[in-house]
Amino acid sequence: MASRSLRLLLLSYLGVLCYHKVTGISIETDNKNVKAEEFKEAILSCKHKFSKEMSLRIEWKKIQSRGVSFVYYNGEFTGDLKNRAEMLNTGIHIRNVTRKDSGTYRCEISAKSEHRQHLEEATIMLTVLVAPTTPVCEVPSSAMTGTVVELSCKETEGSPPSEYQWYKNGVALLEKTGTGGARAANITYTMNKKSGTLLFNTVTKNDTGEYFCEASNGIGLSQKCSVKRMQVDDLNVSGIIAAVVFVALVMALCGLGVFYAQKKGYFTKESSSQKKSNYQSTSEKDFKHTKSFVI
Repeated sequence: MASRSLRLLLLSYLGVLCYHKVTGISIETDNKNVKAEEFKEAILSCKHKFSKEMSLRIEWKKIQSRGVSFVYYNGEFTGDLKNRAEMLNTGIHIRNVTRKDSGTYRCEISAKSEHRQHLEEATIMLTVLVAPTTPVCEVPSSAMTGTVVELSCKETEGSPPSEYQWYKNGVALLEKTGTGGARAANITYTMNKKSGTLLFNTVTKNDTGEYFCEASNGIGLSQKCSVKRMQVDDLNVSGIIAAVVFVALVMALCGLGVFYAQKKGYFTKESSSQKKSNYQSTSEKDFKHTKSFVI
């Protein structure tokens, strides 16, 4: 009798487990990493399977460094998506996406049955792709041969980050790869496409020309900075020597002038007259003092 009761209890327990499994809920998404160009549309997919006997509650949240915020709650959108998004079943269709929409989103679906509460969730990463803006280029207008010269190019709006290509006189510069072909071309610079720098370790007169940079990241059109000319000249050794000689002559003439003034006694006379004036002033004061004492 006891064994029969125990058997019935086990069968009942297994029946409950099977019922929960049948009436459970599952969530899946078509794309966990969604990429969309700025000002276009994005779809965050969230599909579910559940028993018809369940009542569903759907929520969307955005996970940020400062915490979790609601995107869709209590049947309506909140925040920036309020007038730009709509529900596609349990997924989200976002119109006119902006770079601020980038981030991690979480779809949460809870279902209530007679026996318990079911909760499932799916996480989706949205990356908004942004075309580059016009880069800022820094090109020195002049340089001396043999010196180190660096040209820079940078833009900060593009997502993913832009790569940079330098041009000289309208022709794309080759990237130094260390291969035999690069050596044969006698490349005297190093171009970094990631950072946007163009470095001349020893600039020559042949590097004189008009330079500009182009930024691109595969989104939209590439952007170019304005053309700037760099003039490379040889070091003017004769001019430097002439300047040094001129300064030396000026210093020599100043020294001779001081020596001549001292020899003529200009500084001594001035000193004697000052002493005489001081002596007379002192004598007058002593005389007045003596006269006052006698009276």
